[in-house]
Amino acid sequence: MHWLRERFNAEVITVTVDVGQDDDFRDIEERAYRAGATKHYTIDAKRDFAEGPVAMAIMANALYEDRYPLGTALARPLIAEKVVEVAKKEGCDAVAHGSTSKGNDQVRFNEALMALAPDLMIIEPAKIWGMNRAEEVEYARKYGIPIPNIHGRFSIDDNLWSRSIEGRETDDPGVEVPEDAFKWTVPPEKVSEPLILEVEFREGLPVAVNGERMGMVGIISLLNKVVGAHGFGRVDHIENRVIGFKSREVYEAPAALTLIEVHRDLEKLVYTPLEYRFKKIVDQAWTDLVYGGLWHEPLREELEGLIKAMNKWVSGVVKVKVFGGLTILGRESPYASYSKDLVDYVSGWYPSEEEARGFIKMHVLHSLTAYRVRHRA
Repeated sequence: MHWLRERFNAEVITVTVDVGQDDDFRDIEERAYRAGATKHYTIDAKRDFAEGPVAMAIMANALYEDRYPLGTALARPLIAEKVVEVAKKEGCDAVAHGSTSKGNDQVRFNEALMALAPDLMIIEPAKIWGMNRAEEVEYARKYGIPIPNIHGRFSIDDNLWSRSIEGRETDDPGVEVPEDAFKWTVPPEKVSEPLILEVEFREGLPVAVNGERMGMVGIISLLNKVVGAHGFGRVDHIENRVIGFKSREVYEAPAALTLIEVHRDLEKLVYTPLEYRFKKIVDQAWTDLVYGGLWHEPLREELEGLIKAMNKWVSGVVKVKVFGGLTILGRESPYASYSKDLVDYVSGWYPSEEEARGFIKMHVLHSLTAYRVRHRA
C-alpha cells in the first residue's frame, strides 16, 4: 500500500475475502489502516466458496494430476469476483494483487479480473518494484510497516478446502517435509484407534455425516478436523505448474480427499461402465481448466452442465474407516446399478453355459481375427 501510494499517488482500498483461512480478520483490518488504507472490506465468502466452486470440485472428483484438490485454484476466481464488486462500488480505476512471476495465481487472478472488469488496470507490484525479499523487509522497516511472522519458515495459503505449504525447507523434493509444517493432520503412526464415518450424498453432494445433517461449510470443517486427527489428508507430490516448470507441492486436505474418494466410490456403484469412464475424461478436462486459471473459458460451464446432470443419480451412503489412511467399508444407493442376484455365485448360473460361450466368441472375434492374420507364418 505504501508503495502504491508513493508510486501512483493512489488511494488504496483493501479487501480481505474470507474463504475459510485461519486468519485474525480484525488484526488484518487494523494493519491495513496502519499501513495507510483509506477503507477496508472484510467479506465472508465461506458459504459462497463451499456451495459454489468446492461443490463443483466434489461432483467433478477434481484432483489435479490425481493428487491436488485445487484448494487455492478454486478460491482465486471467487476472491477476484468479490474484489471487483468492491472496486466497482468504490469507483476504483485499478486493482492490485501480490502475485509473483513464478506462481500460478498470477494467471488465475488476472484472468478473472480481465473477464469481470476489463476496464480496470491491473497492478502487480511484486513484478515491477525490483525488490528481493530482503529489500522488501528493509523497505517495510524503513517506513514502519508491520510485518507479522517475518521470520516464519513456511509460506501458507489455506482455506476451507486445503492448506498449502511452501518454503525453502520443502523446495528439495528429496528431503522429507518437517513435521512442524503440518497443522491439520497428524502422522499415521500417532493414531491409536480408527474412526468410522458414514457420509451421505444427495445428487452428488454431501448432506450428512453419521446421520447428522449439516451444510457444506459444516461438513468440510468437521471432516478436516476429525479425519486429519486420524492421520489422513496429506499430499506431497511433484506438480506441473501453469508457468513452465515443476514444483514440489505439499498440501493438507483431509475433507477434500475424503469427500472426493467417497463420491467417486458412489459413482462406481451408480454409473454404467460407459458413464463412469466417460465422466473421468470430463472430470479431468474440468480440473485442468480450473488449475490453469481458465475459469471463464466457456468450456468450463459447458462441462459443468454435464457434470451436474450426471450427478443427479449420485445419492446414497458410504461407510469408511480412517486409520492413517482411508478404507471404504461399504456403500448403498437407491440408484445402484449393482445387482446382488446377478453376481451371486451360489443361487444359480446366469447366463447359461451356451449363452456365455456365445458371448465369449463374439467378444474376442475382432482380436482373434487380427491375431490369426498377423501370425499366419
